[in-house]
Amino acid sequence: YINLLGDQIARTTSRADLDWRFYVVDSREVNAFAVPGGFIYVNRGLIERTTRMDELGGVLGHEIGHVVRRHSIEQMEKAQGANIGVTLACVLTGVCGSQAAQIGINIAGGAVFARFSRQDELEADQEAITNTVRARISPQGIVTMFQKLIAERRSRPSSVAGWFATHPLEEDRIQAAQATINQLPA
Repeated sequence: YINLLGDQIARTTSRADLDWRFYVVDSREVNAFAVPGGFIYVNRGLIERTTRMDELGGVLGHEIGHVVRRHSIEQMEKAQGANIGVTLACVLTGVCGSQAAQIGINIAGGAVFARFSRQDELEADQEAITNTVRARISPQGIVTMFQKLIAERRSRPSSVAGWFATHPLEEDRIQAAQATINQLPA
């Protein structure tokens, strides 16, 4: 089912040429992730929380969006560039000699890449809307899935901690997705 639904969405994207692969990870943790090259993984825990096909389609469309937008590759390139820059600064200035400086560098680096990650998530949300509509799947499932995850975060935070660690989700993402959906023809 995951392969059929994923293929239905992926073949409508600008990367229909990829040999898309969809996998179910046998884990109760709520999560999904994409790897460069068209490999999409969805945890059983996330699948079990969906009640409609368009919710699962929205998740797949979102992860497909990460691949189409090359987010993982961009993050790897940014991290590699940052490592080179920090290494140069450390060698040339000796500023990295203390443990406090190293901790500061790690915190600052994490904050910078978290910002990019939030932007990537917003772009993947927009891709999910486009991807599901092209596949003739209602994009409303994207919003309802977000709402379910936020409700579960409020009632049982530990059950969705993995999702929120890798997919920053604030209520404004729901509003942005709904605003885009509202602009689509019926």
